[in-house]
Amino acid sequence: MKAFVELVRAPAALSVPGDVIAGAAAAGVLNRRSAGLAAASVLLYWAGMAANDWADRELDAVERPERPIPSGRISPGQAFTVAAGLTAAGLIISGRAGGKRALAAAFALAATVWAYDLRLKNTAAGPVGMAACRALDVLLGATPGDPVRALPAAAAIAVHTCTVTALSRHEVKGCETPALPATTLATTAAVALATAAGSMNAPAGGVRAPAGGVRKGSGAAAVLLAGQYAASYGAAQAKLFTDPAPRSVRKAVGAGITALPALQGALTARSGRTVAALFLAAAAPLGRALARRVSPT
Repeated sequence: MKAFVELVRAPAALSVPGDVIAGAAAAGVLNRRSAGLAAASVLLYWAGMAANDWADRELDAVERPERPIPSGRISPGQAFTVAAGLTAAGLIISGRAGGKRALAAAFALAATVWAYDLRLKNTAAGPVGMAACRALDVLLGATPGDPVRALPAAAAIAVHTCTVTALSRHEVKGCETPALPATTLATTAAVALATAAGSMNAPAGGVRAPAGGVRKGSGAAAVLLAGQYAASYGAAQAKLFTDPAPRSVRKAVGAGITALPALQGALTARSGRTVAALFLAAAAPLGRALARRVSPT
């Protein structure tokens, strides 16, 4: 069981439901159906992790022999079966929870996940492909309503994902130049500022709720969570200027994953759902604790 937990990077799934919740909140359709769509999203994420290791099994035998497949704890056939089974389960649940529109979005998400793992990952389009996965995940949550309203949230999470993916390409050899962390750190700051600025522009210090009212305190919560996101992820990236070793890069990538719930929470609060936002943000410290036991990268 421990090997399967490592295969799918199980704790990293804490960063996934927030995509759906942020999308649903932005579209004004955060309700019980969102829980089913979030569950489907987690399954598709785990499928992508298993497919990633199956596709990389030969490379991992050289660079990361401790991973489940090259270490012999899980066979390639088992890993592929897990990836395919989780993909099918995610599609079924999305259709049951959100209907045809959700199923279509989940199918597009699953196709993009597999395309990234099998073709895009080691190309120049890799970061964009991974960012597209996260953006589609946000839009999956918005499918019961108007997904167009969720595009700003999808863009914010997609840009963040680009920075994490760009860093992840240097987990084995380290950062050879400070240009990379400088770019990703500046981008992280821009995402946080854009999220906070959108919250501060809300009327009367609150955020307009789906029904047209204003949720008091939502703007302040969004600004606070955006700051938490920037501080957590930014600090790990800043360390790369003085210590660009592979271990530090992996820590920065892990920080990008575990800080994501804070960004998702900020986006959710910006849509007027403060309680949901705080629940999402609570996943960040839990994710960091679990990352000490099972690597999220």
